[in-house]
Amino acid sequence: MTNYIILVLCLLILLAYLFDITSKYSKVPGVILLIGLGIVLRLLVNNTGLEIPDIELLLPVIGTIGLILIVMEASMDLKLGKEKVGLIFKSATAAIILFALFVAIMTFIFSRFLGYQLSESLINAIPFGIISSAVAIPSAINLNREQKEFVVYESSLSDIVGILVFDFVLLYQDAFLEGLANYALKALLTVVVAIIVTSALAILLHKITYHVSYIIILTSVILVYALAKMIHLPALLLVLAFGIALANYKLVQNTYIKKFVDFDEFGNDLASFKKIMTEFTFVVRSFFFIMFGFYTNLEGLLNVNNIFTALAIITGIYILRIIFLWKFLKLPIFPFLFLSPRGLITILLFLSIPATLRISPVNEEVVTLVILLSIFLMMIGNIFYKKENIIAEESSTDIIIHEECINDEDCDDLEASD
Repeated sequence: MTNYIILVLCLLILLAYLFDITSKYSKVPGVILLIGLGIVLRLLVNNTGLEIPDIELLLPVIGTIGLILIVMEASMDLKLGKEKVGLIFKSATAAIILFALFVAIMTFIFSRFLGYQLSESLINAIPFGIISSAVAIPSAINLNREQKEFVVYESSLSDIVGILVFDFVLLYQDAFLEGLANYALKALLTVVVAIIVTSALAILLHKITYHVSYIIILTSVILVYALAKMIHLPALLLVLAFGIALANYKLVQNTYIKKFVDFDEFGNDLASFKKIMTEFTFVVRSFFFIMFGFYTNLEGLLNVNNIFTALAIITGIYILRIIFLWKFLKLPIFPFLFLSPRGLITILLFLSIPATLRISPVNEEVVTLVILLSIFLMMIGNIFYKKENIIAEESSTDIIIHEECINDEDCDDLEASD
């Protein structure tokens, strides 16, 4: 039995890796394939009569570890600098305002028209307002450098802001105004702790010469996150600060710190650490989505009410996005419109909502449908955007060829061939 379990786990990792590679060419995001794989496995188990232990309780655990890794990975892509001020401002504006507008509208609908309490409506609306950086960033592969950076900043900030707001609402659901000052003090305390923890972990990353080091850093980050959550601190601020500090170490390499740190060696250590972290994140994220698909209720996905609710949420997301990108930020609708998928964080936050605060119009099947629809639309948008780029490149090439041969005798031959 042990060998069969090992065989299955290895095959799942290899399939996830294959999905990740082929998604760059097929434009079918790996997340859809992973969830689909989980659904197929469930059908096989049901139809063959196999008995497997119920490990659904592990889903939030794996998801939380994945969340920590995704936020840290996203924060390590947030490079600061004067030349990026405009880009950061636009992406931060899009992330924060679109999130706030969508959550406010959805909360208003739930509370005003469906009769739910404000705290219940708000906590159920927040997960749907968050863009998944884990899905959006890999899908921006065909964009130019500035467009990619916009997607990185917008999706990463959307993750971070959404999670912090969710934590705040969950802690102070009945006393928002009183909780705001308390949360601000806790955030300040967290920043102080983050500076100490970041410094300690950075020293460990740089100074440890033992062959086991990177996994110790990752374990320490997860440990500090869990301890911070237990004492009700905004734990993700610790992860965020750690990632941003590592990503922007060059800002302090010309200060007195250079007497104690070999920044060239530190850069190499950091590159290796990020590579290990990326691979670990890939494994955790893959198993999470496979498990999520495995425990998805197929009948619920085909429920008319669930489909209608999911379509209404998706419609609201994209209408707001079109208006804001076009009218306020003056950005092109393509490719940015469809690069706002929902993913792991939406699932994880929804699973974190206490049963007493759940509302009936929103359930796990609605969450799954919203994720699948948003990723499917992103896939369609990427396909059409790539086709437009290919056509534009071919047109510009034709223009160059014709311009080069205007005074050439071969122009007659070219026109004839055209």
